[in-house]
Amino acid sequence: MRKPVMAGNWKMYKTAAETSAAIAKLAPMVAAASHVEVVICAPFVNLPAAVEAASSTNIEIGAQDVFWLKEGAYTGEVSAQMLTAIGCRWVIVGHSERRHYFGETEETVAKKTAAALEAGLKPIVCVGERLEQRESGSTEAVLEAQFRGGLAGLTPEQFAGVAIAYEPVWAIGTGKTATPEMAADAHSFLREQIRLRFGAEAAEACRILYGGSVKPDNVKALMAQPELDGALVGGASLDPASFASIVNF
Repeated sequence: MRKPVMAGNWKMYKTAAETSAAIAKLAPMVAAASHVEVVICAPFVNLPAAVEAASSTNIEIGAQDVFWLKEGAYTGEVSAQMLTAIGCRWVIVGHSERRHYFGETEETVAKKTAAALEAGLKPIVCVGERLEQRESGSTEAVLEAQFRGGLAGLTPEQFAGVAIAYEPVWAIGTGKTATPEMAADAHSFLREQIRLRFGAEAAEACRILYGGSVKPDNVKALMAQPELDGALVGGASLDPASFASIVNF
């Protein structure tokens, strides 16, 4: 039985003080949520505050990006070892905003994923198609290319530590949401790619999250799909009450 993950991606929002306050408010609202894993992915500078605020709660903390080398002359970058040292447990890799604005490629996704796993982090690796790709009928081709480029090079042992987030780019921050059936179809296709590369057991075990304008009013319909193993939540995760209602769907 796959345990769902409800992860909040706070993107470039909140100061350290606001981070501490928000987690302190969220914690009692999700304290009884043993049916899911609860994750908050905060900006780098707020991670120590987030880890401290989440200590003694059932909330785990993740980063929104990572570099693939342990150390070196890479101004502005943060290594997986640095993240684990401050108490991070998760990291988002290959988010569409990283791909679109900062030149993330399948090669860098693969290197970051491997580096995160080596350091003991649990990567949430993002895949998803743009609107013109869906409208042209190439969604599955895009997902296959992203899977092959970013994940298929892992060993089976490495892959066992990965979660995938399917995020149709056209639904991120737009208010548009893939229908539950559209999301389930994409998740089923990804699970088949896993089966072909890593085997049936790995495909059954891998958690595939949905991301793209997940809100309290649509989470139940999405999570009713057996193929959906949780959500990567953007804007709706910034408000503790809103995110708690998603966690407690």
